[in-house]
Amino acid sequence: MVEIQALPETSIFGQIAEHQHEQVVYCHDHETGLRAIIGIHNTVLGPALGGTRMWHYASDAEALNDVLRLSRGMTYKAAISGLNLGGGKAVIIGDAKTQKNEALLRKFGRFVQNLNGKYITAEDVNMTTKDMEYIRMETKHVAGLPESMGGSGDPSPVTAYGTYMGMKAAAKKAFGSDSLAGKRIAVQGVGHVGTYLLEYLVKEGAEIVLTDYYTERAEEAAARFGAKAVGLDAIYDQEVDIYSPCALGATLNDDTLSRLKCQVVAGCANNQLKDEHVHGPALVQKGIIYAPDFLINAGGLINVYSEVVGTSRQGALTQTEKIYDYTLQVLNKAELEGMHPQQAATQIAKERIAAIGKVKSTY
Repeated sequence: MVEIQALPETSIFGQIAEHQHEQVVYCHDHETGLRAIIGIHNTVLGPALGGTRMWHYASDAEALNDVLRLSRGMTYKAAISGLNLGGGKAVIIGDAKTQKNEALLRKFGRFVQNLNGKYITAEDVNMTTKDMEYIRMETKHVAGLPESMGGSGDPSPVTAYGTYMGMKAAAKKAFGSDSLAGKRIAVQGVGHVGTYLLEYLVKEGAEIVLTDYYTERAEEAAARFGAKAVGLDAIYDQEVDIYSPCALGATLNDDTLSRLKCQVVAGCANNQLKDEHVHGPALVQKGIIYAPDFLINAGGLINVYSEVVGTSRQGALTQTEKIYDYTLQVLNKAELEGMHPQQAATQIAKERIAAIGKVKSTY
């Protein structure tokens, strides 16, 4: 008998095995300069649907780590939202401002097409509905298309709406009321989703302090919404009621947690906890209520799912509004059973996957 040895987490297959991914696809094309990774985590509930982001990663290893964490999060996001979808994600390595073009996106579409529907892509960081049009020229397995093409349009407003609902639910748990009027909120990242979230918060009367990777974007948002803009690192030192991470992941880590001065964390970024087994409990110890990221930022996925199954935008908004109730259920479960909220949400998602897996055990 051949002895099967545990793979070190530092190896490629070790990382894949750690989170039990089904498939990871490396995409390379010399002519267009495309370098991309598609991660397919789990397809028990249905085809893996998740956006493609383009980012100038410091290394290929960093890109792999990102796509593995993101695709796993999509599995749980779909499961806890009651969608018949699996979890997948893709990253294109490069500077979106200088390297993104039609040829590169269409070549990426060819790689998506070769997966024969196992993975469906959509927008994510630094991608637009126009980019989806280019990808659609090479594959039918794409969502988030413009409404003029029969698609569901930009998912960002719906993602923001779901985050807003989750934030209000967390506020209800922390403060006894879900009103955000007068609450001081630190928003980290004011891209597409972050800007739509600001609209909801300002409309309700919240006081905003914000930051962004692009300084000019932060200053423009501050001027538009009557907010205060601060530096990227300074956002963690603000005296606020709510910290809302809306950029890239892992901002809740050993370096930042000790600096946070808030009672609630609720944002639309993916993978906010650098290590959920360490930083999830750490938030509980600090008395901070955490609204699980893959639960409250599920609005965008719900929106593109409506496109895949042919339901209306209003139906997607109605489903997204339920994130308020789901968030309260998770927070109550976590408190009752002595676990941190991310753990509670993950448990609910895994239980649904296991249950539906039994349904699909016969052809």
